[in-house]
Amino acid sequence: MVRSGRTATPTSRPRSLSTMQLGVVGLGRMGRIVVDRVLEAGHDVVAFDLDEQAVTDAADAGATPADSVVDLAERLGDEKRIWLMVPAGEAVDAALDDLEPNLSDEDIVVDGGNSYFEDSTRRAEETSAAYLDCGTSGGPAGAELGFSLMVGGPEWAYEELTPVFDAVATGPAGHDRMGPAGSGHYVKMVHNGVEYALMQAYGEGFELLAEGRYDLDLEAVARTWNNGAVIRSWLLELCEEAFREEGTDLGDVDDYVAGGSTGTWTVQEALEQEVPVPLIYQALGERFGSRASETGRFSRRLANRLRYGFGRHEIARREE
Repeated sequence: MVRSGRTATPTSRPRSLSTMQLGVVGLGRMGRIVVDRVLEAGHDVVAFDLDEQAVTDAADAGATPADSVVDLAERLGDEKRIWLMVPAGEAVDAALDDLEPNLSDEDIVVDGGNSYFEDSTRRAEETSAAYLDCGTSGGPAGAELGFSLMVGGPEWAYEELTPVFDAVATGPAGHDRMGPAGSGHYVKMVHNGVEYALMQAYGEGFELLAEGRYDLDLEAVARTWNNGAVIRSWLLELCEEAFREEGTDLGDVDDYVAGGSTGTWTVQEALEQEVPVPLIYQALGERFGSRASETGRFSRRLANRLRYGFGRHEIARREE
């Protein structure tokens, strides 16, 4: 195998037309999108999940089913390319423990979940295979559009998996190697911190409009802003969707905002690096405050609904 030492860019990166075989462990919403997009691109997939029905469904879509992580590894042959899309934490370590006896330094493992970047650097050192930490953004909308992929790890392994990344991402411009092990999940961590702050800003702006001096149609405001305004974005499109489906007053959407781990990691890292991130810190604090407050702030209610928009997270609703 040739291991390239050159620095690749989205415009100069070589493209392979050969068919690849990818093992996918974890067939939840995001893992199933990986399977479907890789199959769509003409590659072969071996799929495993603890949920037997999920494996059956993937097989119906064209994947080769495996009945265990070990079985999946054995079906992949001498040079294994494996994508883990399991919950961050113990599930990743458990999958790696099962795989380790079947891995060599010619193999590649991708962790596509939201792992903490220091866990990724540790796993890269402990795993026999080349380890790629892949921050994944785009949510369920990635089924149609593709994901944004932020990859860390050995350059040769990233280059080798370029055809797979092209298939899973929005295309060649939708993924890149950020740097060494840990950098992919590090960039995704900061991405999520930025996301918190953007959601907070939209929430506060619409709260002022909702409580302000005019009786406004907030769906119309969001739609108008999204057509040419400086602050147009996908999150703003999701604001428009929220007001269209829930009403200008957001109906029974509660102000409880779930999540918070990646934002916490971002703030902790900012403290360690002595970098001020007051907007991200405040947005994280608002998220935690939503769990102890009974004030029902409109901005928090909108953040709750936006999490459904981009990630199909469950909407907390008020009891009637």
